[in-house]
Amino acid sequence: MSTYAHYRAALQGEPLPCAFVDLDAVDRNLETLLAPVRAAGKTLRMASKSLRCVALMEHLFAQGGDTLKGVMCFSATEAAWLAQRGFHDLFVAYPTGQLCDADLLAQANLGPATVGIVVDSTGQLDLLDRAARAVDSVIPVVVEVDTSYRPLGPWVHVGARRSPLRTPAGVLSLCEHIAGRPGLRLQGVMGYESHIAGVQDASPFVSGPMNAATRWMKRKAHPHVVEVRARIAAGLRARGIAYDLFNGGGTGSVSLTAAEPHLTEVTAGSGFVDSHLFDYFQGLDLDPAIAFALQVVRRPDPRHVTCHGGGYVASGAAGPDKLPVPWLPQGLALLGMEGAGEVQTPLRVPKGLALSLGDPVFFRHAKAGELAEHFTEYLFLRGQGVLDRVATYRGAGGCFLG
Repeated sequence: MSTYAHYRAALQGEPLPCAFVDLDAVDRNLETLLAPVRAAGKTLRMASKSLRCVALMEHLFAQGGDTLKGVMCFSATEAAWLAQRGFHDLFVAYPTGQLCDADLLAQANLGPATVGIVVDSTGQLDLLDRAARAVDSVIPVVVEVDTSYRPLGPWVHVGARRSPLRTPAGVLSLCEHIAGRPGLRLQGVMGYESHIAGVQDASPFVSGPMNAATRWMKRKAHPHVVEVRARIAAGLRARGIAYDLFNGGGTGSVSLTAAEPHLTEVTAGSGFVDSHLFDYFQGLDLDPAIAFALQVVRRPDPRHVTCHGGGYVASGAAGPDKLPVPWLPQGLALLGMEGAGEVQTPLRVPKGLALSLGDPVFFRHAKAGELAEHFTEYLFLRGQGVLDRVATYRGAGGCFLG
């Protein structure tokens, strides 16, 4: 486990704020995530949303061997941009209703890359097919099934609001619609169990009974996910519909999902760098590998210091879990009345700890990829020092959802 003194020495003289990636920890996390996927004879697809740094993605592929294969993107513009930078196996995990996106995908598939996109309606198929035929291209499409847990039908919905396709029959029907469109090719099926892979069940931000209830929900919901995906795979075989991939999972469910025989690949992203939300999954053992440093600029009184910057609050439902957390030195705490601010972040200092003006404080943010929207570069640390400084998407001119 790295210490405050280790990171302080490694970043000595660096202007603050700065963001850094510890490559030693990244490599350990990569092996942790690859091991169950490799054992199951499947491949792991990288979720770019959680990284947003080409150099970091290239590092992971260089280390991951044949088990790490392909990129799951978050927008058509991002996928086309990555295809221009030499990534060849891509698909966009979110549909589009814009002709400009469809045109980008059509053009991207004229080159050496395979650039697919998720679909869940015939309207999306019409748009993509029209764009592809206009330039004599073929766009691969991935049909997404909703895997949410609905024990009481429409009255209870546990999971992200994603695809309207909730049954194997609906998925198979859309797959058959693809066959009649010359500009499209069925690449495969995706079923993301967000309520299992992305929901913490050992969180310090909720009560013990709430964590126990979440674990109970996951145990009850998992058989439904497995059944739906198995029925889709059986239906595709029965109808003679060929496909390249069947994707599922996320960092929080890699081991569980890799064991399903009907899937060809599992996705992970945040687990490579372990932002703090991924500390709170029972049975998931990862090392913090990404953080940011702020300088102490004020000492309002002996029990408090104030850092410059730090308001890197995560997306999603607002709550204390979405705030960055002070990490090193240990024992520091945010103030409930101020939290993490855009220009200043005050901290409560424990007894026995002394911080001087200019000292660094290291924080971990909640959602992995979102830190890259605040910094133009990451410092790559290896061993005792800075190995390299690399551009984030934003630093390379890529801003795909803003």
